Amino acid sequence: MINFADVLLAALLVGAMFGIWLIFNPAGVAAGIYITLQQQGIRMLNRAMPVLGAVTILLTILASVLGGGDSTRFDLLAGTVVCFVAAGLITRFRNQPINAIVITWRTDTPPENWEAVRDEWWRWHLIRLLAGLGGLSLLIAAMLRHG
Repeated sequence: MINFADVLLAALLVGAMFGIWLIFNPAGVAAGIYITLQQQGIRMLNRAMPVLGAVTILLTILASVLGGGDSTRFDLLAGTVVCFVAAGLITRFRNQPINAIVITWRTDTPPENWEAVRDEWWRWHLIRLLAGLGGLSLLIAAMLRHG
């Protein structure tokens, strides 16, 4: 049951990151539209995603402890935890501080540096997504190994 819950929550977590990559890609988006989309994303995701990430990390740690002594599986799950913790730290210390700035912007009067701020947030999101995809891949490999 723990393995199932772990994979399900990890898939939801990384799936949300992937959805953000698809929907929030700022290429060619006007300032007002970007601000509206980003602020809606901040309101909807800023609370749910960290909780989902924390629970996923805890379940992965639990799955590794209960793994039955398979050292390869343990190593895969440890790598999963490292990837998900990295994604969480990127969120907390890179993306969320930028979110705190963007949520204050007005769509009709974006700041002069809005593109630089947007691009920095996007760069950190891409790194976070890669960490999440790495973690999910390692988790799936560990679960397939478990048989």
